Amino acid sequence: MGFQVMTMTDAAAARVRAIVENSGPGAKGIRVGIKKGGCAGMEYTIDLVREPNPKDDLIEREGASVWVEPSAVLYLLGTQMDFETTTLRSGFTFTNPNQTSACGCGELVELKAADLAELARRKHEDAPVAG
Repeated sequence: MGFQVMTMTDAAAARVRAIVENSGPGAKGIRVGIKKGGCAGMEYTIDLVREPNPKDDLIEREGASVWVEPSAVLYLLGTQMDFETTTLRSGFTFTNPNQTSACGCGELVELKAADLAELARRKHEDAPVAG
């Protein structure tokens, strides 16, 4: 099994499936990316996918498909996507180890590119030991 850029929770997968079901024929999933802007420097983008881009990374869970745009991969490595509903809002949330700060609203973030050497070291440390 290869390394996944990002993971999603059960709640995120359920929300992606609901979006696809409510978006009519041809909807296949969502696409996650990042763009520059806002007070913290970057923000996450989410778009409906009708025609997948073959260059995108595909994340699947329980019948939900999420594509990650290539320009966002280094910023999203190790990220967990969730969906939460609170008293004041509902939406996708991202627990991103590459996030260095966020603005007060929590939707605009500052991200650094993932440290690939650190990720490889952690993967090696987490590998099961044969015995």
